[in-house]
Amino acid sequence: MRDGLGPARVRLFGGPVLAELQARFGAAARAKVRAGEVVDADGVVVTETTVLPAGAHVYLYRELRDEVPVPFDMPVLHRDDDIVVVDKPHFLATMPRGRHVAQTALVRLRRELDLPELSPAHRLDRLTAGVLVFTTRREVRGAYQSLFAAGAVRKTYVARAAVDPGLALPTVVRSRIVKRRGHLQAVEEPGEPNAETLVEHCGDGLYRLTPSTGRTHQLRVHMAALGVPIFGDPLYPEVIDVAPDDFSRPLQLLALRLEFDDPVTGRRREFVSDRRLQDGCVSDAPRAALPGSRPRR
Repeated sequence: MRDGLGPARVRLFGGPVLAELQARFGAAARAKVRAGEVVDADGVVVTETTVLPAGAHVYLYRELRDEVPVPFDMPVLHRDDDIVVVDKPHFLATMPRGRHVAQTALVRLRRELDLPELSPAHRLDRLTAGVLVFTTRREVRGAYQSLFAAGAVRKTYVARAAVDPGLALPTVVRSRIVKRRGHLQAVEEPGEPNAETLVEHCGDGLYRLTPSTGRTHQLRVHMAALGVPIFGDPLYPEVIDVAPDDFSRPLQLLALRLEFDDPVTGRRREFVSDRRLQDGCVSDAPRAALPGSRPRR
């Protein structure tokens, strides 16, 4: 682990390793090979004359691009030997992907808490704020990830959107949602439903959303389909181009509460976000030092 990041794994086409790395990563690859920073799957240092077969892997640390800092804090709601639970702000991705690497919840927490084996038990969209669970060590990672994958976690979200007097609520929205690689939006298609959300109006444009499935962008797609897209959504119903450093209009969607039976201890767990949707704005504050953990049952 280096600065909260593990090495990247590169699958080779086969042949001289240096030539392939230079073709894919440029001149910096030669410097990494000469510095002994590239190794194969057995940990053997790759040299300028190393040849490996197709399908072999080498490992190297990526050169990080400059990223726009996300200027909001991420309080720790709970920390023990198995998990860390945080109150993720808007605009911070859960884990490295695409242009977001250092400015992600995972990397930031690994650095600040000195937990190199920290791993997310589930994910929140980059634009969604709220309760996010990480495992602290690899021995328990599978148990918590399986819990979320199996849908054994009760999730409650709140959102702000327009009020449609003609919309009959509460209602359960069921549809088939598909998210294709290379497309920003997920879409609803005919076929067997794979996404289900209970939508309730709590008054004054505040909605409680209880999903029983976890498709990508599910809540955003379902609210847009009802004709009341979530305030601040740059993707639904239409894609809006937003500058990377524009934090002025956060998506009004908050993962308010998580409840589950702990797969390691057997205890009932409940974690609640301290953030609130207020007057169309989320109460994010400028980033400060990471607070200490506060126990939750």
